[in-house]
Amino acid sequence: MDDCIIIGAGPAGLTAAIYLARFHLRIRLFDCGSSRAAQIPRTHNHAGYPGGIKGTELLRLMREQAAEFGAAREEAEVTAIVPTGDAFEVQVGSQRYATRSVLLATGVVNLRPKMDAVEHDEALARGLLRYCPICDGYEVTDKRVGVIGTGTHGMKEALFLRGYTRDVTLIAPGGAHDLDDSCRAKLDEAGIVHRDGPCTPIQVEDDQIVVTTPDGALSFDSVYPALGSTIRSQLAVAAGANATDEGCLEVDDHQRTSIPGLFAAGDVVKGLDQISHAMGEAGVAATTIRNLLDERQPLRR
Repeated sequence: MDDCIIIGAGPAGLTAAIYLARFHLRIRLFDCGSSRAAQIPRTHNHAGYPGGIKGTELLRLMREQAAEFGAAREEAEVTAIVPTGDAFEVQVGSQRYATRSVLLATGVVNLRPKMDAVEHDEALARGLLRYCPICDGYEVTDKRVGVIGTGTHGMKEALFLRGYTRDVTLIAPGGAHDLDDSCRAKLDEAGIVHRDGPCTPIQVEDDQIVVTTPDGALSFDSVYPALGSTIRSQLAVAAGANATDEGCLEVDDHQRTSIPGLFAAGDVVKGLDQISHAMGEAGVAATTIRNLLDERQPLRR
């Protein structure tokens, strides 16, 4: 029986793997290969990397570090977590793996705007399309920025970006904006233009990203989709773990879910969706897992 199975090999899962392997625990690390961190062209706010680092390179280095201590990523999709008394059974296809604890670090998936998939990925790689103003708002300082979204969520993202540039336009994704009087007043006070949708097509033209609206085509240096995300918490929810209405797993200050022995860290948990935050949560979760297992059966060399 394993001591812990980690599901997800993004920054949270890999940090936990390093900690747990260095605690001399028997672990497995399953990953389906869709970490959101891999889509980051270059992160500049992750400390320790002057000049920034590509998301794929950061993950490669973390996998290499985990492997130094015997923690190897296994490419596989987990289909179920089944509590079995004080332990769990983790299902991967037709295989069943018994483990004393589980750490879920499956993250989220951004909801994308309607555009060609190849062009989307090109725009993302070139910084014409961006998903995290906390991560890279600095890079759009004094540039022309579009935000695709509406309602309170769209308004808040547009206002956040107003701290980097005075040229911000909020565009509704579907039809007319869903903005109440308070939202409109806040946008107007900040000098943020709001345009009704639909916003299609969205295309790359030279060094600009162009959004077509009923009022005509609008060109931007960068566009931020503020369309929300899908939280990949289904495995834990199906096992009986508590989650918010949005699907974020509810954990205590030691990253414990409502199911004893089942932990969660990173973007799948409600909180700040940042690499540094995910890594911190993973360190807390891994240490708590070690101490929990030690309480059940003292860990000795």
